[in-house]
Amino acid sequence: METQTITKSKKIIKTTMRISGSEAIVRCLIEEGVDIIYGYPGGAIMPVYDELFKFQDKIHHVLTRHEQGATHAAQGYARISGKVGVAIATSGPGATNLITGIADAQIDSTPMVCITGQVASHLLGSDAFQETDIVGISTPITKWNCQITKAEDIPSVIAKAFYIAKSGRPGPVLIDITKDAQFSQLDFSYEKCTKVRSYNPIPKTDIATIEEAAKLINTAKKPFIVWGQGVILSKAEIQLKAVVEKAGIPAAWTILGASAIPTSHPLNVGMVGMHGNYAPNILTNQCDVLIAIGMRFDDRVTGSLNTYAKQAKIIHFEIDPAEVDKNVKTDIAVLGDAKESLELLLPLLHQNSHPEWHQKFKDLYAIEYEKVIKNDLYPTKEGLTMGEVLKEINIQSKGNAAIVSDVGQHQMIACRYADFNVTKSNITSGGLGTMGFGLPAAIGAKMAAPDREVVSISGDGGYQMTIQELGTIFQQKTAVKIVVLNNDFLGMVRQWQQLFFDKRYASTEMVNPNFVAIAEGYYIKGKKVTKREELAPAVAEMMTSKEAYFLEVCVEKEDNVFPMIPSGASVSDIRLE
Repeated sequence: METQTITKSKKIIKTTMRISGSEAIVRCLIEEGVDIIYGYPGGAIMPVYDELFKFQDKIHHVLTRHEQGATHAAQGYARISGKVGVAIATSGPGATNLITGIADAQIDSTPMVCITGQVASHLLGSDAFQETDIVGISTPITKWNCQITKAEDIPSVIAKAFYIAKSGRPGPVLIDITKDAQFSQLDFSYEKCTKVRSYNPIPKTDIATIEEAAKLINTAKKPFIVWGQGVILSKAEIQLKAVVEKAGIPAAWTILGASAIPTSHPLNVGMVGMHGNYAPNILTNQCDVLIAIGMRFDDRVTGSLNTYAKQAKIIHFEIDPAEVDKNVKTDIAVLGDAKESLELLLPLLHQNSHPEWHQKFKDLYAIEYEKVIKNDLYPTKEGLTMGEVLKEINIQSKGNAAIVSDVGQHQMIACRYADFNVTKSNITSGGLGTMGFGLPAAIGAKMAAPDREVVSISGDGGYQMTIQELGTIFQQKTAVKIVVLNNDFLGMVRQWQQLFFDKRYASTEMVNPNFVAIAEGYYIKGKKVTKREELAPAVAEMMTSKEAYFLEVCVEKEDNVFPMIPSGASVSDIRLE
């Protein structure tokens, strides 16, 4: 006799409340764990700001002085915390001012959600006041974007936005919300997004590719690892270190990968790329197996693709299938999350060391030290160098500070010479090279990690692109340490003009203001250093300050950053002078 069981299906009842679209936006952000947002109010986003006023105990809104500053601050927040940064702006110019930061976040894989107000839906396409097609404008530079015209769509779209922004290879998402959707009512309930049809954030790792990679690494005589930001994004620092140590492989980093392994690690052989270290660039073209982990073979890393690592077998650990074989043809592609892939690889690796091969890196470092590093860090000439400023910061921070750099000569010096003991410590604009990034990004970084020392390093050019964010620092009481390395030039452009354009310094000389007076105008303590004997005490005073501090260091006007790979040249053609 067959026994039949009666099963009662449990009906899940969602509790809803009747609220406005603008309140729904704020409640969605709270549900996603957002505690800080950066933005600038205006007409089309005003209903949301009205709700933010009511939820001040749950979300802290930071009024930046420009919408671009809001995106860079959100980026700094995301880069040091690993959480999604949030920026908010009104329609028209408010929305278009976000574009540079969004493009920067896209190329540097930074998770960010931007919310923009939009004119009422019946006005769309009419060239209404402060109307612009921000969805159309931002499509090429976002991971996903969406325009909301109905209040009831707000919860599901925002849930999807956060999921897409932080999953797989992270990136920026933009949501444009019409003013009538903000005013309209909806029955609100929130459910986090865990899946999007046709979107596969992490490709499944084929174990066979892991086995092939291990076999190649185990038999290699001159293996070389280059790692990028993918290691940091996937929280694979421990796994990378274990792989490097077990297989005994010299490892170098791209600028966004810096700090994943401490600078002092014996197998950390420095930075690759245009102004990277001599050894890892030269030996890229001598290794027999090149293992790329979480990096995308950017042109600044590879130089001429016609000569890049042609002698080597290439293994590429990568989460984004679009990056595989895009620039450099790989022999083995290991798709998937770097942390998971390296965990699978580790037990298959033989305990190994490559002393003779590692010695080559040390020998070339010695050449670079004599030719370049010694003169940068311990100069005997009268003029101050950017390198000795970084040396003093290292002494005071003991390598535990987060260094947020702008773009230019000082950026390369900061990346080359900063000591990093802690991961997520090198925050800079990599792929887009955005001048003005440094100061606002440092604000976001310090607010996300208030217990960490955060030092912003800018040149006199980039600093003046977002100098108004000193107002944000003053208003928020954010204890950022601000260093401007002033050479009265747009230094990197001037270097190129000197080397490749017969010293025709076209539009690169800067006539600068009194930077200390400007800082003091924002009630930030400041100091100017012009002599070597002033440097160490000034850096010490800055680093021990409990409040924001501004330090201007006047460095040699026509100093150059070396080593240097000329644009389009082979990595082997790296110049030391």
